[in-house]
Amino acid sequence: MKICIYGAGAVGGLIAGRLAQSGHEVSVVARGAHLAAIRKDGLRILHEKKQTIAKLKADSNPANLGPQDYVIVAVKGQSLPEVAAAIGPLLDAQTTIVTAMNGVPWWFFDRLPFGDGKLRLASLDPGGKLARAMPTERIVGCVIHLAASTPEAGLISHDMGARLILGEPGGIVTTRTLRLVEALTAAGFEAQKSDTIEKDFWVKLIGNVSFNPVAALTLATANRLIDDPYAKAYMVAIMRECLAIGRAVGVDADIDPEARMDMARRLGVFKPSTLQDLEAGKRLEIDGLLIGTLEIARHAGVAAPYTESLAGLARLRAESTGQYR
Repeated sequence: MKICIYGAGAVGGLIAGRLAQSGHEVSVVARGAHLAAIRKDGLRILHEKKQTIAKLKADSNPANLGPQDYVIVAVKGQSLPEVAAAIGPLLDAQTTIVTAMNGVPWWFFDRLPFGDGKLRLASLDPGGKLARAMPTERIVGCVIHLAASTPEAGLISHDMGARLILGEPGGIVTTRTLRLVEALTAAGFEAQKSDTIEKDFWVKLIGNVSFNPVAALTLATANRLIDDPYAKAYMVAIMRECLAIGRAVGVDADIDPEARMDMARRLGVFKPSTLQDLEAGKRLEIDGLLIGTLEIARHAGVAAPYTESLAGLARLRAESTGQYR
């Protein structure tokens, strides 16, 4: 298949590299030193002290890559407006767009009974630009349960995990999802289809909305946050609020916060992605994780004081270093 990964960072780069190595025609939209390194030496993948190289097309301009069978959007939420403005040349009538990212997707309400498909997340898609450029009928959602990093330009370190959950909004499972699950499985991922992708997003969100911002505020790895009784209690309170928000809109993650902590504990010592971005001087993922969640809470009439306090602290922290706008 012809597949473009829009955003060849840690997760996107890993997916691109593995798919290219398994025989697909893969391209990436990248920029800066990362783009230059990929063009010069290929995309290097490091896993269990073994390095392999994937040869693929790389360009900063999607117009140079042409229409694709699949476009996997693997950027942080704050970069989505740039994607919406430039993704057009990658699409033809049959192209599927895969959202492989943390946080609440802009299309979250589009196929839910709550709100009759009429609610929009204005904090994530002001003016509807994302929805127009990437309409829901093209979308396959992808929930990521793996850890990867970019130690240097052109190098992706696959640190742990390999699970990818894919499904279409509203519980539809069509051939386009099954074909991608098959391709990702053949590429070495633990890929599975889901008929409740909104629920799978919410299970992941419960961890991200707590661990990621708190790690950025404290500069602590996930294992240290779990081991500190005060930090853990604060994060559990946020998780309980998020569970209540999801249930109020018909998305029951059906997981106990302690079980969600165990999921993170099994990953060992790792830096949540927001902490990685903070240290790298990148813009921080505040809206997709926190502001979007709080907008859903308002629609549902659910109080979320712990999540609100975290949103305020994280946003001010990011603003103070010019990493939020």
